Amino acid sequence: MQVRGVGFTMGSTLTNVNLMPRSYFWTMLFLILHQIDAAYWKEWEMFHLPGGVQGFLVFNLAAIALVLVGYRHVLLATPQATLYAGVCAALGVGTFLIHAGFALAGLEQFHLPLSVAIIALCLASAVWLLRDLRRAQIHLARQAA
Repeated sequence: MQVRGVGFTMGSTLTNVNLMPRSYFWTMLFLILHQIDAAYWKEWEMFHLPGGVQGFLVFNLAAIALVLVGYRHVLLATPQATLYAGVCAALGVGTFLIHAGFALAGLEQFHLPLSVAIIALCLASAVWLLRDLRRAQIHLARQAA
């Protein structure tokens, strides 16, 4: 796909230069796994979400739809792919930071080994995605120059 006025092909730039689809996939997967685990721990109570479990489900409808639409953009290497990758990475880092804060505050949720592993993997895959995103942005800037 040729982007008008820029002079480079987005598809080849984002898919052949780095592995952003892979790092996005793993970040998305761990975020979704975390939300499944969050239902077990009744995360809506931790956040005092209005509407209880119903509010939690509405949030997840929007959040999961966002990362799935973003994955499509990354796979198709659209001009919006880097924006969606940044959002997905921010969600991964944010998930870790929020739950680290909860752990430091003494909350007992998410202390099972797999719960902790999933949260740590949200961070690790998000850092990987941020690295791939930065490499893609550098390459796009060089191509545009």
